[in-house]
Amino acid sequence: MFELVKITKSGDLLHPATLTPLCAEVIAATRSMYNQSGYNEPWTGYLAIDGNHCIGTCAFKRAPQNDRVQIAYFTFPEFEKRGFDLKMLEELVAIARKESPNIVLLAETLPKENASTRILRKLGFEHVAHREHKDEGSVWEWELR
Repeated sequence: MFELVKITKSGDLLHPATLTPLCAEVIAATRSMYNQSGYNEPWTGYLAIDGNHCIGTCAFKRAPQNDRVQIAYFTFPEFEKRGFDLKMLEELVAIARKESPNIVLLAETLPKENASTRILRKLGFEHVAHREHKDEGSVWEWELR
């Protein structure tokens, strides 16, 4: 059964899932993110768990600012093309809407049509800009109002 499991401030995972080395890397990167941007529930990082398997990760990159919050998500390669990325995004949207009904969700993708752009459109995100990101290079920006 699919669920999002919060990565706590200390990096603990309150679920008996089998953690692969990739999951451990995600937890370490999430703790680093918390050190930079703070830990503010529910605006945290999550692991996507299906049964006992860690299948991906998603997060709010930091707590909302000016009623806007950026999200990110990634399905681990061996679990791609099974709809998990859509489920992760649906859960992030639900968490955000429950906490702050009028919040604007933001996302960034590579500047080309791909699975991520199709999923974002399916959930109602709109492509709003093309820009150069200081770390990521060229990206498309998306919004869900």
